[in-house]
Amino acid sequence: MTTDSGVLRWGVLGTGGIATAFLEGLSVVGGARVTAVGSRSEESAARFADTWAVPNRHVGAEALAADPEVDVVYVATPHPAHHAGTLACLAAGKHVLCEKPLAMNVREVTEMVEAARRSGCFLMEAMWTRFAPASRRISHLVADGAIGELRLLTANFGNAVPYDPASRLWAPELGGGALLDLGVYPVALASHFLGDLTVVGASGRLAPNGAVDAQTTVLVENGEGVSGLLACSLDAPLPNRAVLIGTRGRIELERWWCPTDFVLHRDGRDPEAYAFPHRANGYEHEAEEVARCVAAGLQESPLMPWEESLRVMRVMDEVRERLGVVYPADAA
Repeated sequence: MTTDSGVLRWGVLGTGGIATAFLEGLSVVGGARVTAVGSRSEESAARFADTWAVPNRHVGAEALAADPEVDVVYVATPHPAHHAGTLACLAAGKHVLCEKPLAMNVREVTEMVEAARRSGCFLMEAMWTRFAPASRRISHLVADGAIGELRLLTANFGNAVPYDPASRLWAPELGGGALLDLGVYPVALASHFLGDLTVVGASGRLAPNGAVDAQTTVLVENGEGVSGLLACSLDAPLPNRAVLIGTRGRIELERWWCPTDFVLHRDGRDPEAYAFPHRANGYEHEAEEVARCVAAGLQESPLMPWEESLRVMRVMDEVRERLGVVYPADAA
């Protein structure tokens, strides 16, 4: 579904910081044009549209989804609104790129996948890590045995965020907590390199409201005994590093959730530094994957398939159960 000129027309649902970052990335993607924006309020939609020179502005997901000048919608709302917004867009025949986490729990993700399958439209979780050129090069190196057989993956992502019960990051009704906001990254990294995951253990510290996690540590493993040690925090500035350790070397990454560089250490050899700078801010790569898949008539990306989004959410559901974190969406 594109215009006769081959341009993919984007609508953006949500007007927060992540929507702004995505449009900055999209600005360097050929064959892409932003034609519409949707928000909960007319004022917010108009302000965002004026800033980005977007011609069509709408109030609500249904109105955006009904816009005939939109081919694909980027869902950039708070986590609890991902499910309803995505379903509305799919029902209207729009392709969807939905921010991570894809939804609040595995039930919602399952419903979204089933809706995409019925609609014939494309759906992908916006796990931008997966599409960065540096990440793809690492995947090839690991697959080619550059570090031998993978034995351990460590990944952590955390920042010290002042506690504010009204903030999206801390409010359960807005999907707050470290796991959903930051922990989805290390869980997805482990899923990518280890495959099916078993949660061996999980521990954490709840926020002062007792409703969301402030910090969480998870130990996972696959069926071959390869382990992943994962951590996320809104309570402390973690090292924010990832390391893939194999029998003959390791790969080390800084700012690994959307890397531009990494270092390969092979046993008995000098370190090898790799650099893959973004053309914009890194969001361009997921937008290009959407365009590629839509042009090819695919409903899901082979780089971030539906089953992987389900697998990541199953792990996070189990971790939340162990921590005692329950969201309003879980009662639906």
